[in-house]
Amino acid sequence: MSSTLGALQITDWRRRVFGLYAGVRQLSARNPSAGHELWRSGRDELFAGHPSSPLLPDDRMAFTGLPVAAYDPDWRFEVEVHRAPEPLRITVETGTDGTVPFDLVGSVRVPYLGSLDVWRLAGYAGGLFLPVKDALAGLAGGTYGGGRYLLDTVKGADLGAGLDDDSLILDFNFAYNPSCAYDPMWACPLAQSGNVIGVPVPVGELHHGSTGTR
Repeated sequence: MSSTLGALQITDWRRRVFGLYAGVRQLSARNPSAGHELWRSGRDELFAGHPSSPLLPDDRMAFTGLPVAAYDPDWRFEVEVHRAPEPLRITVETGTDGTVPFDLVGSVRVPYLGSLDVWRLAGYAGGLFLPVKDALAGLAGGTYGGGRYLLDTVKGADLGAGLDDDSLILDFNFAYNPSCAYDPMWACPLAQSGNVIGVPVPVGELHHGSTGTR
């Protein structure tokens, strides 16, 4: 595959993800469960048929759907972002995208779960990034060992702002695995210490092995 064709396919993937989340935000404002079903079915369609699917060829042939838990409204929160008291930057080597810098925006306090850091991609596109690694990470039938993403707005994964200034919607039912969970060619930014919680989060996309099928 030429680099030009690959770039166009990745652009189309991201365009479709942006469109999917736009529909999810609109629907979830009235019916979060219905928004979650749209998200699940839309991602299954992308993984099964798009040229930029992170599934390996053999895994795509056996694909029957991503292992996503049933929607549970108790895992949806509106949280305030508390600004970081001082600047902090980390750099992450991604391999495919080179070294990517992230600046700490602040943190959110999620009821019953604790604190999670909110990061900003310190590059041209900007964007918020919020990964999470929970107590089920790496366990059989649990979640991906490197953690999952709740928000990655530069790539379209955005559930929107809350009703108040400096607030975000965090719905753990929409936590999803990074591409490196399916294809080792990807080197993804993973959860740092401030994004690790000691509580099991049994909702969202789970991880049942290399294929990610149900």
